[in-house]
Amino acid sequence: MIGGGFGGLEAARSLARAAVRVTLLDARNHHLFQPLLYQVATAGLSPGDIAEPIRHIVRRLKNVRVVLGRAERIDRAARQVVLAGGASPLTYDYLVVATGVINSWFGKEQEWAEHAPGLKSVEEALEIRRRVLMAYEHAELEEDPARRQAWLTFVVVGGGPTGVELAGALAELSRNTLAGNFRSIDPREARVILCEGGDRILRAFSEQLSGQALRSLEQLGVDVRFGSYAAEVNGQGLTLGDERIDARTILWAAGVKGGPLLATLETEQDRMGRVRVAPDLSLPADPRVFVIGDAAAVRQGEDDFVPGVAPAAMQMGRHAGEQIQRALAGQPPQPFSYLDKGSMATIGRSQAIAALPGGLELRGLLAWLAWLAVHIMFLIGFRNRILVLIQWMWAYMTFQRGARLITNEGEPRAD
Repeated sequence: MIGGGFGGLEAARSLARAAVRVTLLDARNHHLFQPLLYQVATAGLSPGDIAEPIRHIVRRLKNVRVVLGRAERIDRAARQVVLAGGASPLTYDYLVVATGVINSWFGKEQEWAEHAPGLKSVEEALEIRRRVLMAYEHAELEEDPARRQAWLTFVVVGGGPTGVELAGALAELSRNTLAGNFRSIDPREARVILCEGGDRILRAFSEQLSGQALRSLEQLGVDVRFGSYAAEVNGQGLTLGDERIDARTILWAAGVKGGPLLATLETEQDRMGRVRVAPDLSLPADPRVFVIGDAAAVRQGEDDFVPGVAPAAMQMGRHAGEQIQRALAGQPPQPFSYLDKGSMATIGRSQAIAALPGGLELRGLLAWLAWLAVHIMFLIGFRNRILVLIQWMWAYMTFQRGARLITNEGEPRAD
C-alpha cells in the first residue's frame, strides 16, 4: 500500500485476516484527517487533534508492516516501488496506490505557489495559520492606511468546500476571536474575499443549498466574487479579470491534480492527472495494481465520477482488499460500486449544509450538528474525538480559538 490516508488504511484493514504480508508505505508517519485541516489553518485546532501515528493505528494488524519513506517511482515490469534517497526498493505481488492528490495552480506553480499556499498537509496548514496571524501583527504596526488595509485583506481562491470553509472560519476569526485583542487596529474591519470562477459556490450541492451557503457567508461579512479567474498572483495581491486586489494573504483552494508518482505507472490519466482505472479499480493493463481514492478517476454513471471524499476512499480501499483476496482464491474480479452517503460543508458557527441520501437536505444548525457528529465519528482514535469535541464546545460557548500560536520560522514580507 502506498499512502496511509483513508483509502490505504482501509485496504490494509481489509487484508488483516488474509494470509498475506502487507507493507504500508507513507512519506509521513501520521494519518491526517484532511477534512479538518482548515481548522488547524485558522487556529481552531492543533495538528495533534486531527492526526494519529500510522504505527499506532495499525498496531493490532499483525500482518501489516509500516515503512516510512517516499515512493519515487513504480516499476511495474519489475513489480517494485523505488524509494527516494537510495533506500532498497519494495517488491510487491499486488500494489494499492492511495496517494491522494496535490494542489494545482493550473500550470502557474512556479509563480503562484509561494504567494498563495494550498491546504493539503499539516505543514501547509501551519504556514497558513502563521501568515494569517502575522498579518494582524503587521497591520497593528503599520501606519499607512492603504498598507494596513492590504494586511487586513484575506483572499481565498476557489469556491469548493475547502474555500468556503476557510473563508467562513477567517471571517469568524476576525469578527469574534480577535475582536478587542489589538490596540491600533480593529480586526473586525478585516476583509475576507472569496473568489469563484463559476456562477456559484459549492457546485456539488443543489442550487438551493449553494444559495443558502452564499447567504451564510454574506452574513459573516465575506465578499463573494463570481465569474473572475486569477490572472496574476504575487506577494502584494492578485488580479481578478481587470480588477487588482491588494492583499498580503492569499490562500489557494481552486484546484488539485494527481501527483508525479502516478505518471510513473505509465497508464492513461485524465486531465487532472488521476489514473483511469478498470471497473474493479485495477489498471486496465495490469490487474495486480490498484489505484484508489482521490488518485483514481472512477466512473459513476455515464458522465460523472466518484467524488474525492473520505467515504469514497474508504469504500475503494475495502474493495481493493477484497479483490486481492478474490484473485488469490482464483475468483474473478468484481466491479466497484459506490454508495453515496451524502455530502456536507460547514460555513461557520452553527451554519452548514448537508445533502443526504434519498434527497434529504439539511441547512443551518441541524446541518451543522450533523456535520459535527460525522466528523467526530470519522476521527481516528478515541482521544482525538474527545479532545476535538471539548475544544469545539469551548469555542462555541466562548467564541475563542485555542491554537493561536505563531510557531513557524519566517515571516511574511513587510515590504
